[in-house]
Formats: sequence, structure tokens, C-alpha cells
Amino acid sequence: MKVRDIMTAEVVVAHPDTSVNLVARLMADRDISGIPVVENDRLVGIITELDLIVRNTRLEPPAFFALLDARIPLETPAHYQERMRHMLGTLARDVMTEKVVSIGPDEELESLAEIMVKQRVNPLPVVEDDRLVGIVSRSDIIAMMARDLDEQA
Repeated sequence: MKVRDIMTAEVVVAHPDTSVNLVARLMADRDISGIPVVENDRLVGIITELDLIVRNTRLEPPAFFALLDARIPLETPAHYQERMRHMLGTLARDVMTEKVVSIGPDEELESLAEIMVKQRVNPLPVVEDDRLVGIVSRSDIIAMMARDLDEQA
């Protein structure tokens, strides 16, 4: 079985300038675990439940190592600023994950499952010729398994 056999082809998407509040409302109303961010028909990011939940955690100050009277930072100021932007941003571009893991529609389900498990990603955009053609989530795999069990019974 291929990814295209279980993917959702009608994908709810956001634009980089979409408000975080609208993204959260879309995810809640549609009961979906993530929304791809698309600009000029190209996948530029993804916002998942985790990206939104992180906004409700405490912002930890930058970690440092104390050596005698010196404080040696363990992260760059840019990394800390990125965490702040992610937590306080108001637009999709502020909270999206830019390094998106994706899969092709003709990949086998075993490859899909391996990516989801090893890289801990959910949902997973389906991309063909640099264009978003679908999305697949863990619930799609579970639904396929349930259908297979029903057919065997």
C-alpha cells in the first residue's frame, strides 16, 4: 500500500501571515493535529499541536555554565531569541517549524511509519514535485489498520 492510498488530499493550509489564533481555531474545529504553511504553492513550514502547546510553557532563561566568576552561555543569543519568537509570535511564520519532514505519495506505508516513529513527526505533509498534494497523520494509519481488521473478520 502507498502513502497516496491513505493520505488526505484536501489539506487545510495556512499562509505565513495567518494569525496563530486562527491556526489554533482551525486545528480545534477540524480536529487535526497540524497545518502545513504554504506560500506561492510551496510548503514553507508546518504548525503542529506541539508548536502551539509550547506557547503555554515557561520560557526558560538561557542556560549557562559557571566557571569561577565567569558565566559561559550554553546557547547562542540567536537561539534564545528564536525560542522567544516561537512562544510570543502572533503569526504562523513565528511559530511554524521551517525544517519540514515530508514524504512522497508513492512511498510505501512502511517508509511512512518508519519516518513517523524514528523522527517523531505527526502529521507528515505529502509532497510531489515540490507541491503539497496531501497530508497523512498517525490517525490515518490507525484507521487503515482498523479497516483491514474489519475486512479480515
